[in-house]
Amino acid sequence: MAEQTRVLVTGAGGFIGHHLTKYLVDRGYWVRGVDTKEPEYEPTAAHEFKLLDLTEARNCHEATRNVDEVYGLAANMGGIGFIETNKAVIVRDNTFINMHTIDAARNNGVKRYLYTSSACIYPGYKQKETDVTPLREEDAYPADAEDGYGWEKLYMERVCRHYTEDFGLDTRVVRFHNIFGPLGTYDGGREKSPAAICRKIALAKDEDEIEVWGDGEQTRSYCYIDDCVEGIYRLMRSDHREPINLGQDRMISINELVDMVAAIAGKKIGKQYDLTKPQGVRGRNSDNTRLREVLKWEPTISLEEGLARTYHWIAGELEKKAATAGAVVVS
Repeated sequence: MAEQTRVLVTGAGGFIGHHLTKYLVDRGYWVRGVDTKEPEYEPTAAHEFKLLDLTEARNCHEATRNVDEVYGLAANMGGIGFIETNKAVIVRDNTFINMHTIDAARNNGVKRYLYTSSACIYPGYKQKETDVTPLREEDAYPADAEDGYGWEKLYMERVCRHYTEDFGLDTRVVRFHNIFGPLGTYDGGREKSPAAICRKIALAKDEDEIEVWGDGEQTRSYCYIDDCVEGIYRLMRSDHREPINLGQDRMISINELVDMVAAIAGKKIGKQYDLTKPQGVRGRNSDNTRLREVLKWEPTISLEEGLARTYHWIAGELEKKAATAGAVVVS
């Protein structure tokens, strides 16, 4: 059956979309990838890759033609520094992308549609302390989502529900909790904390200090990319239509994250705190009770293993850049 299934992955030039495309191709699916750019670090595995701006409705209709399922990962987003300073652009672009894509999927007879939401939909009043209670799916309401990005995500969750109830489009909604791993952005301002910390430590010398945003006591949980795509696929094959968390449920501080990466790098690294930089919520962790109940599965790759893979990939990329820059200077 899988050999006959045609799927669309939007955002296939991005981090999660690129990994998901490879995963689906490996399992015998025919995959069309769509993005405004091709993957940065290696060629796409998609059978067909289209460069399309999905903020335009006509492009969404082209993208969703003749496919059975849509994995909607396209978004204008980044780490906390980006989403705190680009709220209007994020809300505008992502609203256009998501509304045009889901409506095009409906019009083109798509059978199943996955929407990728975020832990940013959870209320700020539940994330004011570092030692927070893990967030359950029902904690989304009463709503107090992260300003801009989080509110758009929460709104689109409701849209998916209404498109299922009123139009019969079979939807799935997954709430990501800090996905990280190789082949993701690690510089330029859109990177998230694991990639940024890996980059800073890779560039630092032994006993250097690196900049940490905030006091480093803010807490998060982090999920490795391989577990993420496995969870996405299992959700799409399930009958569960309500939003569901996808992440690890092990909470650590940013200070602990820095120490973990420093240990992987074999360096002694100090911390220089910048309290003026965006920090996001004080604490956030995923409650995976429903994930285990619904999918009979949960993420298995440890944070240490995921960070080691990510650090060595980023360090290798930085070495390549340095070697290329040196070659240019010499010539």
